[in-house]
Amino acid sequence: MHIEKRLAEMGLELPEPMKLPPGVTLPFPWVRIHGNRAFVSGHGPLLRDGSLPSTLGKVGAEVSQEDAYDAARSTALAVLASLRRTLGDLDRVTAWLRVFGMVNAAPGFTSAPGVINGFSDLILELWGPEAGSHARSAVGLAELPFRLPVEVEAEVEIR
Repeated sequence: MHIEKRLAEMGLELPEPMKLPPGVTLPFPWVRIHGNRAFVSGHGPLLRDGSLPSTLGKVGAEVSQEDAYDAARSTALAVLASLRRTLGDLDRVTAWLRVFGMVNAAPGFTSAPGVINGFSDLILELWGPEAGSHARSAVGLAELPFRLPVEVEAEVEIR
């Protein structure tokens, strides 16, 4: 388990599954496998126990760009946790293909790519440039669910 060993060496832990707010149900899987691809539904940052962090709101107003970068990095850990639960082993991920990053942007905030770098930078650290490089979009949106500062969905190749 090369990737999980690398996470441990970096002092990073994967969070528990998201604790949904009362009354919320989500009728879709966090990860959908089709052939040799895993499609990852939108994830946000989570604390170790699966609860939402206290840093919520619009980036550029209530959340600094630096805190949003950290939230995107935390979101990567949430995505990895879902992949591990579904695949059983993160080493089954052979390539990161596509990442779509969304930022809960205050009016005039135009640095969504810098925020989503928090996600991409961690993936590249773990998988390296060959398997970790991915096509990517990073957009600012008026709102995200639960006031999340960032949300990321992805597509990976698996064996």
